[in-house]
Amino acid sequence: MDSILCDELLEEVLRRLPPRSTLSSHTAVDVSLVSKRWLRLHRSSRSTLSLRLSPDNCTPLSLSSFLSHFPHLSSLKITIFGPIRTAHDTSNFSDRLLSSVASTCPPELAHLCLQRMPVSLSPLLSLSTSCPHLTSLSISLSLSRPLSFHWLLSFPSLRQLDLFSVRLAAKFEHVDAASMGDNLDGELKLETLSLTGIRCGDCGLDGLWKSCKKLKKLQLRRCRGIGDDTSVSSFNNCLKCLQEVELRCCESIGNYILTRLVESCTSLNSLLIHSRDYGYREGLLQFITHSSCNLQKLDLYLPRDLQDNHLLAVAEKFRDLLSLRLCSCLLVSHEGLTTMALAMSNSNKLEELALIDCDVEPGLLTTLGQSFRNLRKLELSYSDNLADEEFISMLASLNCLRELNVRGCKGLTNASVVSMFKSCEQLETVDLSDRGRVMDSILCDELLEEVLRCLPPRSTLSSHTAADISLVSKRWLRLHRSSRSTLSLRLSPDNCTPLSLSSFLSHFPHLSSLKITIFGPIQTAHDTSSFSVLEKCT
Repeated sequence: MDSILCDELLEEVLRRLPPRSTLSSHTAVDVSLVSKRWLRLHRSSRSTLSLRLSPDNCTPLSLSSFLSHFPHLSSLKITIFGPIRTAHDTSNFSDRLLSSVASTCPPELAHLCLQRMPVSLSPLLSLSTSCPHLTSLSISLSLSRPLSFHWLLSFPSLRQLDLFSVRLAAKFEHVDAASMGDNLDGELKLETLSLTGIRCGDCGLDGLWKSCKKLKKLQLRRCRGIGDDTSVSSFNNCLKCLQEVELRCCESIGNYILTRLVESCTSLNSLLIHSRDYGYREGLLQFITHSSCNLQKLDLYLPRDLQDNHLLAVAEKFRDLLSLRLCSCLLVSHEGLTTMALAMSNSNKLEELALIDCDVEPGLLTTLGQSFRNLRKLELSYSDNLADEEFISMLASLNCLRELNVRGCKGLTNASVVSMFKSCEQLETVDLSDRGRVMDSILCDELLEEVLRCLPPRSTLSSHTAADISLVSKRWLRLHRSSRSTLSLRLSPDNCTPLSLSSFLSHFPHLSSLKITIFGPIQTAHDTSSFSVLEKCT
């Protein structure tokens, strides 16, 4: 039907195709290979694009030429890979690439992510002119000291900023912040701010904090400070409306920020703290016990700071907690986890629980199953002490479970896998991989057949079904057929013989229901009747 499909209709069809999946063989990427016309329309229909470029195989001119084929882009992500030479060469290459993006991408571009690309201010200003509707920007910026953020005023629609601060050598562009004034002249509309690499005593952040009066989410990564002495009060003011805070590897300022959250923030509902080093023990306990916010999500990776008293305080303070994720709890005891679970069982509101690389001792899983019956998501990855009997007993209590992750749990056997599918009828996602290796080799035929039998039939809302996973390997195809109890076939005398049908049906030893429909041109009644009789005999 290629000749009768107009460009607009074919473009709309391509736009509705799903992205590539490991279990789906027919995607928009595949149909772009049909012809040059389909390739052109496929590109024209794309609204998102992700590229990995290297200075050795890409030039700004070639990037401009390539991007010109995507007139409706709303989201673009570019990652630089390969050997990076000098900082000067990298910066020049990044600036020229950003200039190509600014000159080629449509004005409707809303999301732009440039990873490992330290850019300077000049191409950013060009970008603000050519893409005035940009709402999300992720960049590595070659900032001189003192820092200057006046360029943000050129992006009036910006709501999300992810900024990686790169130390600037003396020979690079230097912005005289004193001549431009310390404060930004207007209020920014930023709702999400992510900063990486801010150093202690950095000047120029005061104006940024003052201008972020509508901030809802703050992410700090590998930051050693929040600015100089003039930034303290303005930083406290921008915390008032925060709903989410993420601190990653910010040990030197962790306690300070948690203390400021207690004093200034009452609307916080999500807190994430990840750190391998010391720095949060006192501040975290103070935050939990004295905060007036109604926390609903808590994600902690603090192997050297998190203790039993923190977990007990969480259970007593945050009664409406919906998600709790704990990773590498080296200082948390079995009694601490059990006490926390029992204390939280009264509210019974927890929907997501993750105990990653934690010491799960006997008795804990039983307590978890009895305390958190409304769990939708459960992750117990890399818990070496998990055993079948208690794990199966816990699953019997979790009737609402939809997602289960037991990656790297070497103590579990086939019995646990069968129990997952029999006990948890609402289960949609299961991760059985073993440190990056799927457990296909340790699943016996009977177990895999039982798993395939439990999977739902194909539906318009599910892309991963028993029919899809039959494509994984010949073994999976054989077991998928063996597990089938119902079968529906459409046959034609032109492409099917009783012998081929007999051979095909021999792969389905457990059929209890079979439907066969004959289609195609009917010749004489005698021929059709003879074909049907032979088919019945088969």
